[in-house]
Amino acid sequence: MLMNRVLGRCSCLYHYAVPSLTATTTSTITVVPRRSVKHGAAKSITVWEPHVKGSKRYEVSGKGPPKKRLDQMKFGFKTLKREIASWKEEQLEKLRCDPLASFVHGDYETVWKFDSNESMERWIVTTDKDHGLGTTEAQLVLSPARKALFNGTLAIDTPNDGIHTKSGFAGIRSNRAMRSFHRPSYFDWNTYTHLLMRVRGDGRSYVVVLHTDGYFDLTWQDQYNYVLFTRGGPYWQLVRIPFSKFFLSFKGRIQDKQCPIPLDRISAVGISCMDKNPGPFQLEIDFIGVYFDANHTEKFAYEMYKTKPFVAGY
Repeated sequence: MLMNRVLGRCSCLYHYAVPSLTATTTSTITVVPRRSVKHGAAKSITVWEPHVKGSKRYEVSGKGPPKKRLDQMKFGFKTLKREIASWKEEQLEKLRCDPLASFVHGDYETVWKFDSNESMERWIVTTDKDHGLGTTEAQLVLSPARKALFNGTLAIDTPNDGIHTKSGFAGIRSNRAMRSFHRPSYFDWNTYTHLLMRVRGDGRSYVVVLHTDGYFDLTWQDQYNYVLFTRGGPYWQLVRIPFSKFFLSFKGRIQDKQCPIPLDRISAVGISCMDKNPGPFQLEIDFIGVYFDANHTEKFAYEMYKTKPFVAGY
C-alpha cells in the first residue's frame, strides 16, 4: 500500500513538473543525493523530504539542550535518571500482565487528564504567527476551574509577501508518543470505537486531528480529521466521536481516496481552530480519552469507488 502511495504522489509531481521541463531540450529530471539537496532549484526534483513540516520555515524549535559542556553533563544526568525511571515503569507494566481480557459496553480509558500545569507541558501550541504567516495569538493555560483552557484571538489577515493567500490558524498538539530513551512509539486503540472528550466551548467548530506519521517521510503529513462542534454557554459537554468518521488528509488537503484509520499507529492528537471567523476563541478541556461502544460496529463510514490508476488518490 505504501508503494502505491509513493507512485500515486510521484505521478502528481511528474504531472506538474513535466510541462516546465519540456520547454527546453536540455533539462533533465535528476534525483539529488541527500546531502546535496537544494530546495527551490528548478532542475532538481527529489521525493525526499528533509523537514517534518515540509519546509524549514515551518519548523518550530524548542528550547533544546544547553550548549556549555558542564550544563550538557548536568542535563544528560538529569535526562538519564528520568529515562531509567520511565524504562523501569515499562518493565513493571509488562510483568503485571493484567490487560483487559474483554471489554464491556461503556469501558473507557483516560489518556490525557488536564488538572495541572505539568499535564499541559506535554502539549504544544502552534499558530500561523509562529511561521510568519499571520498574527493569530493563542495559549494553553490552566483555567480557574483547573482545566486546560485553549484560548486566543484568531486573525485571518494574510502576510503581504505575495506568496501566501490564506491565514488564520491556531492549534494544540500532544507530544509524540514516546517510550523510554526517546524511542518513538504509538497509541494502540484498536479495541476502542470512539474518541472521548469532555469540553466546554464557545460555539465555534474546531477540528480534531489524529496524527499517524510513520517512519517514511511520505507519511509524516498523514492526518485523520473530524469536526468538534461546541454548544457554547456555561455547560460541559461529553463528546464521543466514532473513529470510523475520521477522514484522511495530507498537508491539510482532504484526499480523494479514503481508508480506515490505523488505530494502532496513532502518534499524537491535536485540536485546531481554523473556522475563518476572526476574533477571540476559547475551548476548555477536562480530559481526552477513548471509549468502547459494543453497539457500534461500523469500521469505515465513507463509501469509495474504484478508479483507474493515477486518476485519484493513490
